[in-house]
Amino acid sequence: MQKMAQTTLLAKASSWTRRGFILSAGAGVTAACSGGTSSNARDKIDRNVELALEQMKSELPFTSELATNAAGMLVMPRVSKAGFGFGGSYGEGALVIGSAPVDYYNLIAASFGFQAGAQQYSSVLFFMDGDHLQRFRSRAGWTLGADLEFTLLDSGAGAAGIDNNTVARAVYAIVFNQAGLLVGASIEGSKYSRVVR
Repeated sequence: MQKMAQTTLLAKASSWTRRGFILSAGAGVTAACSGGTSSNARDKIDRNVELALEQMKSELPFTSELATNAAGMLVMPRVSKAGFGFGGSYGEGALVIGSAPVDYYNLIAASFGFQAGAQQYSSVLFFMDGDHLQRFRSRAGWTLGADLEFTLLDSGAGAAGIDNNTVARAVYAIVFNQAGLLVGASIEGSKYSRVVR
């Protein structure tokens, strides 16, 4: 009788030990994966931002001076946009001050109206003074054109109209690296929100 009680007790103990081990191991793997994912996401965004800035300066040489004079740049290396009547956009990027990413943002936009197709593009917002940059950073989210006034620079026109008198007054936006076709595309109304990566 005593031997049977010991066997039953050992069976229960090993059962609980296995369950405890499996639960502990599962929790540990989950924690390790979630911690690594955030770091991997930051690394991927940082690398894509770096590549987008290199491409922008190579294809649009006038942006080098804007980047040098900017208090900060919000770089969205890849924004995907699609629509057919209803449309939507999504992208992730980083706010770069100096040459270092300091915050991460996503861009979300929804639209309704005449639009058809899909495209991807890169965009950069140049904050030309500390005041505009600080106002942008002090809020969790901004809508381009409503909360944040900007001037869209035509990549074909280059730096026409930008001189020492105008370069420090505003927030400039540039769109480049466009692929695909979307009739009726616009960046106005895009909502930028800070995200944790």
